[in-house]
Amino acid sequence: MKEKNNRIKEIVDKARKIAEGYFSRGEFFCSESVVHTINQLMGSPLPHQITKLASGFPIGLGKSGCLCGAISGGVIALGIAYGRNHGETMNPKMFPLSAKLHDFIKEQYGSTCCRVLIKDYDFESPERKKHCIKITGEVAAFVTEVFLKDASYTEVITNSDVFS
Repeated sequence: MKEKNNRIKEIVDKARKIAEGYFSRGEFFCSESVVHTINQLMGSPLPHQITKLASGFPIGLGKSGCLCGAISGGVIALGIAYGRNHGETMNPKMFPLSAKLHDFIKEQYGSTCCRVLIKDYDFESPERKKHCIKITGEVAAFVTEVFLKDASYTEVITNSDVFS
């Protein structure tokens, strides 16, 4: 059991670092970093262009300062596993897990609103970027943990090329 828990922690930490790395290096913004990381983690069940769906969400929905882009990316990433196609019924896990992600960030940071999350920082400052990178990593870690707790996805994730 301890070995399994260590492996889970290792995978969650790796997902966090990958998402943070994309954002830190300027390859992606928050939402894109989360979606790209989770799609890779899942063995790329969707083409890499899935990341494009997250491109309008950074800085609180197209720089409007509303919902944190990392959270938006996390919800998109949850949809990789729990979303639906036309004609399908809603997966009963989608809404509760989306709400749980929202509540997790709100508990950690006091808000889910980008402008509130970054109000104490000069937007161009390295401190603000570091803060956003941390939140991005937390969201990627949260989604990874959700998938690792779901027996349908545990094997896919633990055998992912991302972690070899």
